[in-house]
Amino acid sequence: MDFRFDEGLEEFRQMVRSAIAEDLPKDLRDRQRRFGGLQSDPIDVLQWTRILARRGWTVPHWPVEHGGCGWTPLQLFVFQDEMIRSFTPDSCWGGTHMVGPVIYTFGSEEQKARFLPAIRNGDFYWAQGFSEPGNGSDLANLRTAAVRKGDVYVVTGQKIWTSSAWASDWGFFLVRTDSTVKPQRGISFLLIDMKSPGVTIRRIPQINGESDLCEVFLDNVEVPASNLVGEEGAGWTYAKFLLDHERTTSSFIYFNKKEFALAKAMAGSLSLDGVTLDRHPRFQGRLARLEAEVSALEWSVLRALADEPFQYPEAAAASVLKVAGSRLQQAISELHVDLQGVQSIRLYPHEVHKRPARSPLWPEESEYATQRALVLRAATIYGGSLQIQKNIIAKVAFGL
Repeated sequence: MDFRFDEGLEEFRQMVRSAIAEDLPKDLRDRQRRFGGLQSDPIDVLQWTRILARRGWTVPHWPVEHGGCGWTPLQLFVFQDEMIRSFTPDSCWGGTHMVGPVIYTFGSEEQKARFLPAIRNGDFYWAQGFSEPGNGSDLANLRTAAVRKGDVYVVTGQKIWTSSAWASDWGFFLVRTDSTVKPQRGISFLLIDMKSPGVTIRRIPQINGESDLCEVFLDNVEVPASNLVGEEGAGWTYAKFLLDHERTTSSFIYFNKKEFALAKAMAGSLSLDGVTLDRHPRFQGRLARLEAEVSALEWSVLRALADEPFQYPEAAAASVLKVAGSRLQQAISELHVDLQGVQSIRLYPHEVHKRPARSPLWPEESEYATQRALVLRAATIYGGSLQIQKNIIAKVAFGL
């Protein structure tokens, strides 16, 4: 079997790599490298988006008529692979991968004209208002209500675990517009200006020193009815479309590849008992097993991108990738900590634009190693918990 990419794809990879090297500011790269690619500062995200916009590369996965690049699925894979490998800030995922496709598929012409160029150009940062206290996995029973009064909806309720809400200009929210029908049929999809009167945001301290996750309180927030996407009561359909639109991203394959490559390089440079860690009995087998799992995950993603015939529904495949990818995130981050030993325990406030003093006692790779491993304990919870994913696999693939 020949697992190499074809020559044309490798030429594409070199083109992307050269462009990133030319465009990526050093300060953005350094900040992203230190944080391990887990969370990009929203300021850096929008700056990088505006840089990519000059090449027309902010939404390459969108249809060409909406600003996409017309690349093949494998080209998109290589593009994202090179972005993460080069420590670029992430895209504004909420805009480019979530609400953007919903707007160009179901939105009005006015919404498309207003929001799609802004998403492409990095004008807005977007928040996703789905989960609620007590209704994370059970999203169909959300309680945030939107009552139509003339030309506005009056929204009241609470959302939680809303990433970067504190820095967001706009949010896309699931709200209940009808409580008399089946729960899924009474949900609508609203775009809300986060600066609207009645919107209160409280940041939640996290175990790794960040406070990116937020609670969002909506107290009689008036939202123009023109901000309703599609039809009233069809929000559940749009939410499923949003979550299914990128079925391979939940694998975090790009992050896993990059972080394992860093761990492998680290193991080759550190020694114990006079033996480099990549050859030491304590780590050699562990490295080999993780390398096999990363390779298997990558080829599983590529099979999905190539639309290889699959006997089970796509939802089951997406859940399998989520389970494997989230577990790998945890295993690789724990490997980083174990390889570094006591050097991994360095701790300081998580202030994105401040760099700690250099010291030979604390190599660059020790920065945020423990914080990363701690926060990734949530990798098997966010985006659909491990238990929920297993239930989906059992039900959808095997009818259990």
